[in-house]
Amino acid sequence: MAQATVGCTQADAEAPPLSEAEGWWARQGSLSEVLYWGIHASCLLALVTGVTRGDLLLCGASFWVRLFAITGGYHRYFSHRSYRTSRAFQFALALLGTSSVQKGPLWWASHHRDHHRYSDQRGRDVHSPRDGFYHSHQGWIFNGRTDASPLDRIRDFARFPELLWLNRWHVVGPLALALACLALGGPRGLLWGFAIPTVALWHATYSINSLAHRLGTRRYATGDDSRNNWLLALLTWGEGWHNNHHHYSASARQGFLWWEVDLTYYALRALAALGLVWDLREPPAPVLRRTAAAVGDATGTR
Repeated sequence: MAQATVGCTQADAEAPPLSEAEGWWARQGSLSEVLYWGIHASCLLALVTGVTRGDLLLCGASFWVRLFAITGGYHRYFSHRSYRTSRAFQFALALLGTSSVQKGPLWWASHHRDHHRYSDQRGRDVHSPRDGFYHSHQGWIFNGRTDASPLDRIRDFARFPELLWLNRWHVVGPLALALACLALGGPRGLLWGFAIPTVALWHATYSINSLAHRLGTRRYATGDDSRNNWLLALLTWGEGWHNNHHHYSASARQGFLWWEVDLTYYALRALAALGLVWDLREPPAPVLRRTAAAVGDATGTR
C-alpha cells in the first residue's frame, strides 16, 4: 500500500526544469485563443440543429463528469491534496481533467496554489476581481503571465513523469473526447457532447474565480473577498462554499454544515467506499466549532 499511496507524499523532490512541463501547444497562444472563441461561436449552431432528448443526455453527462474531474481532481486533489489515491487513479483523474479543456493538471493546480497564496492581492493573485471582473472571469488566461506551469509550486506532483507528459500534451484528452462524440453522434454529437458542455464548464469554473469573490455571504474573516454562494455551490458541485474553502482549504468537504450541499464530496465518499480513494481530510473540530459559533451569531441562537 505504501507504494500505491501518492496523494500526500512529501514534496521534497526537486522540480524538473520548467521547459519539461510545456510542450509545442504552449507556444501557440494565438491558435489557442482562436479555438477558444471558435468553440464559443460553434454553440450557435444549436439554433440550426435543434435539440433532442439524446442530445441533452449526452450534454449533461459530458458536463457533469468533467466537472467532477475539475472539482474533485484538479482542485481538491492536485491543488490541495485533500485525499489520497493510487498512482493509476491519479493519472485517470488527470487525464479526465484534461478533457475539460482547462490545460494540464500541473498548470491548473500550480496557478490555483498561487491564488491561495496571494488571494485577492492586486497584481499578485492570478484572477482576483479586484483587478477587474473580466480579468478574473477569463481575461487572466490570455494575458501571457500565466502561460507556463510554475513547477516550483507543485513539486509533489511534478515528480511523476506521466503527469509531466500529460501536462505537455493536455490536448490529447479534448481531442479524444471530441472524436468520441463525433463517432457517437456525428456533427450533432460533437456539438452537444463537446462544444456546448465545454463552454458551460468553462464558465461554471470561472464563476468561482469571479462571482464567488463578489456575491454571497462571508462566514469567516479570511483576509480576501471569498464568499459562500448556495446557487454557485449547486452549479459547481460544492465549489460555491468558497468562504468555507478559503478558511480551511485542506478539507475534501467544502460544505461544512449538513445543509450545505457538496456533490463533489459525496462523489468522493462513494469512490472511497469503492476503495479508489482514501484518507479524505475533514474540517477539524476547532473549525467546526467556529462554524457553529458563526452560524449561531448569524441566527441569534447564541
